[in-house]
Amino acid sequence: MARKQFDLIVFDWDGTLMDSTSTIVKCIQAAAKDLGLPIPRDDAASHVIGLGLHEAMQAVMPNIDPAFYPRMVERYRFHFLSKDHELVLFDGVREMLTELSQEAYFLAVATGKSRVGLNRSLNAVGLLSLFDATRCADETFSKPHPAMLQELTRELGQDLKRTVMIGDTTHDLLMASNAGAAGIAVQYGAHPHEQLSACNPLYSAETVAQLRTWLSENA
Repeated sequence: MARKQFDLIVFDWDGTLMDSTSTIVKCIQAAAKDLGLPIPRDDAASHVIGLGLHEAMQAVMPNIDPAFYPRMVERYRFHFLSKDHELVLFDGVREMLTELSQEAYFLAVATGKSRVGLNRSLNAVGLLSLFDATRCADETFSKPHPAMLQELTRELGQDLKRTVMIGDTTHDLLMASNAGAAGIAVQYGAHPHEQLSACNPLYSAETVAQLRTWLSENA
């Protein structure tokens, strides 16, 4: 049966598939506290989720001595690695991905995580074999640069016009727009609904269940 709109479905990881937003915020704040730096507010810390780690630290604390950024990254990784084994997928994610895979969509991940971090997460939740390709922030340009989507479509022999990016941040939606792909927002992650709506996503899902239904009926 011919596809309605898409052949390749690309997911962000943190805050979209993995319920990790609050943990990431706390780890950014803990890193700042370790170094005696001003502790970012929750909303400021959550806004940089999805960026590469170095870019995130620069964005969340733009006024500190740049010499602190590598140390912020180091302390963040220390805190996150002590907690990442506790993280779980959002309810319904595993079933949704399995269904899409059985429907023979190409599935991919485009994430601000490092390659080591994503592989740890994929192995921990047993999803490594479900994805046809993945791209991480330490392998190419950070979101919202279009490189991740451009590289994934090239690797899989797909067309950006028949590709959709699904994410919980404006970084994801702007990357999709910059690449000429469609964007779908999920409202249960890092960025507020109003900011996501301003990016004019094709669809905005309040829950994983809503996202799964929309993809089943429209993708």
